[in-house]
This record gives sequence, structure tokens and C-alpha cells, in this order.
Amino acid sequence: MSHHCEELIQRFYAAFDRRDGDTMAACYGPHAHFSDPVFTDLNGDEPGQMWRMLTSQAQELRVELLSHNADTASGSAQWRAHYLFSQTGRHVVNDVRAAFRFRDGLIADHVDDFSFWRWSRQALGPPGVLIGWTPFLRNPVRRRAAANLAKFAAADR
Repeated sequence: MSHHCEELIQRFYAAFDRRDGDTMAACYGPHAHFSDPVFTDLNGDEPGQMWRMLTSQAQELRVELLSHNADTASGSAQWRAHYLFSQTGRHVVNDVRAAFRFRDGLIADHVDDFSFWRWSRQALGPPGVLIGWTPFLRNPVRRRAAANLAKFAAADR
């Protein structure tokens, strides 16, 4: 028998594959925290807003949940996203490791980890190959992502 938090992880990634950002957002608790190499510190409703933004803008998205496990307190997942990066039109396959902490049956903390350099080589092409491992590329990508999220959240209110 699968545990409720394992089912929560399955529901989250199935919604991601369907581009259903609202269902993904509903998997988070009210004081949730999210971070990854691009969105480094999202809190409260920001993780849900991020997923709504990403799924609403996704092109050619396919998400695979490769493995997962969870108990009532914590969990993990390995997942892979296939998509077209809209800013460059380049295809990306991103392998991600996720760690979760749960509170009251919802996601309280979610940390995704992936190789920014591997991602940037695929998404950005030559600039990613040459400087994707440096702050010279990583910081502008983070600033742009934060600005896009702020703009999306403001329009969504």
C-alpha cells in the first residue's frame, strides 16, 4: 500500500506532465519553501506561482517520474523534463533530483537539484557551453527568472 505522501509526489508530477500548475500549487502547504539552481528561494505562494508560470508557458513539455519514495516526514524523487526552451527554441532534457519535507500531508520544503551547466549547454547553446558553469551566466539567468515570476504573479492577482 502506498503512503499518502508518495501519492502526493505522484499527483504532483502527473500534474506537471499535464501542465496543470493549479494542481501542483495545491500540493504545497501555506508556508512552503522551494529552491533549485535557478529559483533559489521561493516562499509561501511563490512555489505554486512558479509552477503555474512554467506550465502555462511550457512548449513540448513531457515529464517523467523515474523514481520516488516518501514517508510522513520526507521524501525524494528523480524526474526528467523534456521541453523546448522558449527563449532560444532549443530542446532540453533536464534530469532532476528532488528532496521533500512534508507537513500536514502537504509539501513544506522542496529542493530540486540539477546540473546548471548541463542545463545551460542545452537551453542556451554556445554561451552555456562556454560560461554556463560561472556566476557570469547563472546570476543573469536567476535575475531574469525572478523578474518573469514577479511579472506573472502580478498579472495573476
